[in-house]
Amino acid sequence: MNTSASLRTLSSSASADDVAECIDRDGGVIVANLIDERVMDEFIADLRPHFDRQTFGTGFNGVRTRRCNALLQHSDRTVDLMLAPSFLNVAERLLVHDGVWSGSMADGSTVHKQRVRPTIQLSVTQAIELWPGQKAQEIHRDDSMYYTRHPGRPTLVQALFAGTRYTRDNGGTLVIPGSHHWDDERIPKLQETVAVEMPRGSALIYVGGLYHAGGANVTEDERRIAVAVSYTLGYLRQEENQYLSVTPERALQLPQRVRELMGYRLCAPFCGWVDMRDPMDWLEAQGNNANSSASYRPVTGGV
Repeated sequence: MNTSASLRTLSSSASADDVAECIDRDGGVIVANLIDERVMDEFIADLRPHFDRQTFGTGFNGVRTRRCNALLQHSDRTVDLMLAPSFLNVAERLLVHDGVWSGSMADGSTVHKQRVRPTIQLSVTQAIELWPGQKAQEIHRDDSMYYTRHPGRPTLVQALFAGTRYTRDNGGTLVIPGSHHWDDERIPKLQETVAVEMPRGSALIYVGGLYHAGGANVTEDERRIAVAVSYTLGYLRQEENQYLSVTPERALQLPQRVRELMGYRLCAPFCGWVDMRDPMDWLEAQGNNANSSASYRPVTGGV
């Protein structure tokens, strides 16, 4: 294990520029005490009944690890994690990019070009309880599901919130600082990793190209809880299908910004529509009676 390199730790009041700068350079950063202790207490209490119904995983998912998914369905406090400014603002800064949509009249007489910017959307919510005896996970990149080529523009930004303290002994996440700059041929090695250690309520924020792994829990009786929340671009598929994981009835109880981030928002120029309409209108129509005539905003453009 590498003891000469580590990720920088910033305070929860650090600017989005400072957080993004660290991630650009190292692939990740620790933001200390990002979530209030009381909020984390309520969040873990909400999840405990769901955790206790889970069985241990297999293989990559951990033979001494239990996972709880669909966190928005189970706890209102998931919103606090999603909207933490040091996370959400930086995810938007790192992911959103300019693009150009263009088209012309059938006879070629008029060419129309429009600069557009994509949305970001929630990709995964998962709480991970690592029990004593769990061995270190396989070193991997989270953005491999998007077939992302490295180095290159990030397609995923993830936060691992510390639901318990993170230590080297209880399975603190192993990372390889700077590995998001590596190409796809370089093979990561365990001796290049460094263990993330941080207090409860802190968060490791990183891009999907950073090589990392869950550490080994060598304690006798300490369970380590991490809460994974990630954002990707609005035109990519979510890792966790939010439309099926979270019921429409539950989504309607959540703040509008959260519903937008779940994917109930059109990604410019016109990705994600329902019957050529903005998906938020479809969702809001579900909150009325079945015969309600919602005021739809039609999608413009397209064939």
